[in-house]
Amino acid sequence: MSRIGKSPIEILSGVSIDVSQGNMVTVKGPKGELKQQVDPDLMLEIEDGILTVKRPTEQKRHKSLHGLTRSLLNNMVIGVSEGYTIELELIGVGYRVANTGNLLELSLGYSHPIYFAIPEEVKVTAAMEKGSPPSIKLESHDKQLVGQIATKIRAFRSPEPYKGKGIKYKGEILRRKAGKTAAK
Repeated sequence: MSRIGKSPIEILSGVSIDVSQGNMVTVKGPKGELKQQVDPDLMLEIEDGILTVKRPTEQKRHKSLHGLTRSLLNNMVIGVSEGYTIELELIGVGYRVANTGNLLELSLGYSHPIYFAIPEEVKVTAAMEKGSPPSIKLESHDKQLVGQIATKIRAFRSPEPYKGKGIKYKGEILRRKAGKTAAK
């Protein structure tokens, strides 16, 4: 049996879960509301503030959906109660970032600035502090959305392996390569 799938999900205080017709799960909490369609074969049980996901058979399809569904529902419960935060750093000379509302302006060494519109569900803050690299902080209750936005921003200038210039996640360790001088 799936180790992830069989572990129960604790429903935190202030969070309500509603399973409607057709296995549409709605999770509401202080940070917002999320919806997820669950496969109709899987069974969801809510007892004493604990949500469990059960599968009908040991088929490979049911086994793979079991752990996935449990993880998605757990991320939803954590998201609407605590939220998710991702921080990005801009490493490079002349790299700058600024935001006006949910419009992010990036200056990444290209001949033009890059303007990126952030969805309303994600709160963005850009910081340019002296002595530290420019940073972008993304906050949302939807883990999938905030991760996708962070990946799109990082793709504008991925970190290169020689000098480490580019946009990287805070705390990310880059694998560096030696340059031409190390070949002798």
